[in-house]
Amino acid sequence: MSKQDTHPEKPDQGNLQTEAENSQNVGESAQNQAENGSEQPVELTPEEKIAELEAQLAETRDQLLRKAADFENFRKRMNQEKQSAIEYANQSLLLDIIPIIDDFERAIFAGENSTDIALFLDGIKMIEKRLSSQLESKWGLKRYNSAGEPFDPNLHEALMVEKSPDISEPIVQEDISKGYMLKERVIRAAKVKVLMPENTEKEGA
Repeated sequence: MSKQDTHPEKPDQGNLQTEAENSQNVGESAQNQAENGSEQPVELTPEEKIAELEAQLAETRDQLLRKAADFENFRKRMNQEKQSAIEYANQSLLLDIIPIIDDFERAIFAGENSTDIALFLDGIKMIEKRLSSQLESKWGLKRYNSAGEPFDPNLHEALMVEKSPDISEPIVQEDISKGYMLKERVIRAAKVKVLMPENTEKEGA
């Protein structure tokens, strides 16, 4: 027997590497097929598609109903708050007037138990002055005098008219009822007696 027969042949390194690469490629190919197979969407039957759409429609309808209910509750709450604000809008004003009413009650009580008319009248004048001053300074309600002023239909309402030869334009002779302005707006025109020029009709003719 020769020496060459006593030693086993060594495996070819090139063949081993090729087999390993082939095995790796086969494994990757199987893995890719498995992954690709899992990503493919499952085809739904028409009945399943209809059931899915009905479920989505029911969910959407439920959301819309909830939003509509929320909006209705919000609207009712806003209306209640608005109504409450209207009903109690004058609360601060009334709280300012209540002490004035107290003063009137005290003045009336004092007048009923006193014969001093002048003192009673002075007390009433003080209360009226206090009320007018408070309404003007805090609430912007101003009373205006019209006597001696040119007649202005935006400020005055003529209840009586008298002719006069001494004037050339309509003049307010006297206030019958005072006018009032709230800030810059006339909220009650003054009711007045007006003097008119005597020659107005002749010039117009």
